Amino acid sequence: MSDENQQPVFQIQRVYLKDMSLEQPNSPAIFLEAETPSVEVSLDVGAENIAESIYEATVTITITAKVKDKVAFLVEGKQAGIFEVRNIPADQMDPLLGIGCPNVVYPYLRANIADMITRAGFPPVHLAEINFEAFYQQRRAAMAQAAAGAAPAVQ
Repeated sequence: MSDENQQPVFQIQRVYLKDMSLEQPNSPAIFLEAETPSVEVSLDVGAENIAESIYEATVTITITAKVKDKVAFLVEGKQAGIFEVRNIPADQMDPLLGIGCPNVVYPYLRANIADMITRAGFPPVHLAEINFEAFYQQRRAAMAQAAAGAAPAVQ
């Protein structure tokens, strides 16, 4: 095999909106409320091997806006990307899929969510930048803690 075939490869094949939903259970009455809604944001990332050296990475955001105890809107968006990944050391694959790929996909999701909320008749919610490296480390720490808590006590 030539050296060229052993070179690391990381290429974006496609970025696409996989899922988007909007609920406005209290419209149109909610538009008459003067109070500014409280906004709650949750985030999740995922990755899946879909073919040899081809991975799908996803970023999912759920935004719930409430005025008092009434939901103004709930938006969930899942943005995905297909990536070709070859000749990457095994110990670097998880961080690449958990940090690198979400960094590529997230800006598209931010724009799609802001657009969806605006089209729903509300002021756009501009999501902040996300440090996916810190998010990745927090998830790993939480998984390690959960695994340690689930392990039987050694006596």
